Amino acid sequence: MSKTTILLAEDEPALGQIIKESLETRDFHVLLCPDGEKALETYQSQSPEILVLDVMMPKKDGFTLAKDIRAIDDTIPIIFLTAKSQTQDVVEGFTIGGNDYLKKPFSMEELIVRINNLLHRTKVQKTSDILSIGAFTFDFPKQQLHFENESQQLTHREAHLLFHLIKNKNQVLDRSLILNKLWGNDDFFSARSMDVFISKLRKKLQKDETIQIINVRGYGYKLVN
Repeated sequence: MSKTTILLAEDEPALGQIIKESLETRDFHVLLCPDGEKALETYQSQSPEILVLDVMMPKKDGFTLAKDIRAIDDTIPIIFLTAKSQTQDVVEGFTIGGNDYLKKPFSMEELIVRINNLLHRTKVQKTSDILSIGAFTFDFPKQQLHFENESQQLTHREAHLLFHLIKNKNQVLDRSLILNKLWGNDDFFSARSMDVFISKLRKKLQKDETIQIINVRGYGYKLVN
């Protein structure tokens, strides 16, 4: 069985190494990053299954990092680690998409329990995210599109865009809403980027001619089947 991959962003080298080694003794695979920018790069290239983010980090703080990740992935569990204890900081952490919040100093046992609880909760939730569209089966958690014996791996943004299209099948998916959700804004360049992703999805779905993604001018897109 493959190990669960944790992305740990912590700018204190000694603490980061202690957490990393402790988690690895529990059979996790840990990607340790010293700042928010490196953590974002690692997230994009390695596809971890859970994020443990220090709030106060150089280059990009944990809250900003979480916002960037939530713009393209609204399912991955996020735990914040922080020395901050103000109520407004805790509220902000949950508001921007955090799933849990652990104040320093903390025990490793408590962190491990919280990680396992979030992973279990996410696993249960993901069992309902295997979707069907025409002759295709879409495994949203794994970001895989299956047709007969073939499988296509989707990017984070392709997967989330297709997920919303399927969930709103035969209904118009509001262009502005989905741009703000997945791209973080609805400006001209983001809109052009979305058009490119729609074209990619059309090509991936073309083996079933009953499936169409229609451009509803002035409103958005509609997946019909």
